[in-house]
Amino acid sequence: MESDVDVVLSHRFDNGADFWAGPGPKIYVGNPFSTVGSLLILHELEVDEEHEAVAGALDLVLSACREDGRIRLGPKTPMYPCYSAEAARAAARFGLAEHPSLRNTADYFAAQIHEDGGWRCSFSRFGRGPETECSNPGATLNALDFLRHYPEYRVGNPVADGAVETLLAHWTTRAPAGPCHWGIGTKFLQVEYPFLRYNIFYFVYVLSFFPVAASDPRFREAYGELCAKVDADGSLVSENPHRRLGRLELCRRGRPSEAASRRLAEIRERIASNDAR
Repeated sequence: MESDVDVVLSHRFDNGADFWAGPGPKIYVGNPFSTVGSLLILHELEVDEEHEAVAGALDLVLSACREDGRIRLGPKTPMYPCYSAEAARAAARFGLAEHPSLRNTADYFAAQIHEDGGWRCSFSRFGRGPETECSNPGATLNALDFLRHYPEYRVGNPVADGAVETLLAHWTTRAPAGPCHWGIGTKFLQVEYPFLRYNIFYFVYVLSFFPVAASDPRFREAYGELCAKVDADGSLVSENPHRRLGRLELCRRGRPSEAASRRLAEIRERIASNDAR
């Protein structure tokens, strides 16, 4: 029987180069089976950094890092905060947060906060309106997913705390925000796994690392809505997987996901630990 890891590896050359990259290299083409996306999936499948394909993909990410902390995902790709955050969070999950290049990326995010506390890309695909002046909730969540790997950002850090507040405020307003019009609607409220896109499961998972969020009633409301998705056996069911991940047992639509349920258990443990303080 074909394993989920085999499925991901079967896409290794789809984009024209090795390690799920396109020529250049381009490490964010062909999602979810890009270099960055495949790393995120393989991490959820518990493949370690010593696997030769993972190691090669991580080398591509590190080679894309610039001294100023930004990460260029392709030769002509703009270096928006959302792109840098996507690549950085993938590498950090494999234990590279203390690599000098990613340390530079953490410093970059600390210095590039938008006035509302999150991170904003300058590109606007929907024209310009008051909502496009806000930070991008998706980029902000990805950046926090990266910064959570640093203990100094998790507790009492004004950069992270401000970003947490921005996301919790978005939970309240639910309105489209940022240049890319990230909103909170029916699709956001469907459980999606692995953590590739902005949705309630990923939202709660990342925020649970930050005590300032874990004790906030807005977070508890989001957490409660996530827990309401648990089936009678106590498992979390995948509701809206990426359409190209249909071959993965990890996230079969409408079926309990053992891996997703483990992530939910981690969230519960962090909340309990925070409540016990």
